Amino acid sequence: QVQLVESGGGLVQAGGSLRLSCAASGSIFSINTMGWYRQTPGKQRELVAAKSSGGNTDYADSVKGRFTVSRDNAKNTVYLQMNSLKPEDTGVYYCNAVGRTAWYIRDSQYWGQGTQVTVSS
Repeated sequence: QVQLVESGGGLVQAGGSLRLSCAASGSIFSINTMGWYRQTPGKQRELVAAKSSGGNTDYADSVKGRFTVSRDNAKNTVYLQMNSLKPEDTGVYYCNAVGRTAWYIRDSQYWGQGTQVTVSS
């Protein structure tokens, strides 16, 4: 199994910054994509940003130019630097990883427990 542990959420004023971190541990053979999703009450969980092991990135339109996703592949860790935060960025942020525990096993999707980000106006 693969465990994801997040840190770095909190309360910040609009215009401020936060940095989220997520470390993967456990029986990891390889991790392909790591990233962050966000969920707010009454809405589906949505992709915020993700980065593949090859370096390709994907961002939600609403965060482009403000958020940056980065990875330390050696440490199986993903980061989300969030700048110029807006109240609409408020939500529970979940770390996500797509990987496998052995070469002969298909990729699976793993989730962290979520960390609350609240942006006050």
